[in-house]
Amino acid sequence: MKVNILGIKIDNLSKTDVLKKIDDFFSGGLGHYIVTANPEMVVAAGKDEKFLEILNKAGLTVPDGFGLILAARYLRRPLPERITGVDLMLDICQIAEQKNYSIFLMAAEEGLSKPEETATALNKKFPGLKIGGAILSEEESGEKIIAEINKARPDILFVSLRGIGRQEKFIAENLNKIPSVKIAMGVGGSFDFIAGRIKRAPHWMQKIGMEWLWRLFMQPWRFKRILTATIKFSWLIIKNGEKYA
Repeated sequence: MKVNILGIKIDNLSKTDVLKKIDDFFSGGLGHYIVTANPEMVVAAGKDEKFLEILNKAGLTVPDGFGLILAARYLRRPLPERITGVDLMLDICQIAEQKNYSIFLMAAEEGLSKPEETATALNKKFPGLKIGGAILSEEESGEKIIAEINKARPDILFVSLRGIGRQEKFIAENLNKIPSVKIAMGVGGSFDFIAGRIKRAPHWMQKIGMEWLWRLFMQPWRFKRILTATIKFSWLIIKNGEKYA
């Protein structure tokens, strides 16, 4: 069952059920991609049909942004809990360590941390985790990147590309070219959090949905993005939310 928020269909699952579904993906023959949705993505998808289609074709879409939890409550279609991208990435890495799956890290040039830093941090947290490769690329398409990933034959691909929709579009367009990958996921700034380049908000702020304020304090250049994720999204929910019931 899914909850429709302004056209984006969010899986109505607890974290336990999400992890069970992810575990099932590994036993199937096809690759699946996971979307960690937030209000900014929902607003962007309303103006980009291709992006909207990509989001709704995902094997799994979880509510990363706290605004989606509040919107679902307002629309009387509550979601069980918020599932952040960084926490889900760490959960998947734990599964990979336990079941001997390998991961691959791909990031764009403009990230604060290099994938190698993230790989080092992950190996400290999960000593048995197999990391097949970590690539930093100025390109976000092209046969060279795909060839590098295919050479490593990973089971899991984590992609960090800045800019709304870039990583999801890369995954949707290229997943069928990487047959070994059973799960692909766009992880945004998760590499920077894991590598320690950016501090996460205190747990109490995450819990009450004030993480956006912490990120604004830590990264003031995000002001416009945060404004979109709070004011514009809220206005769209009040104005149009009921149309998608």
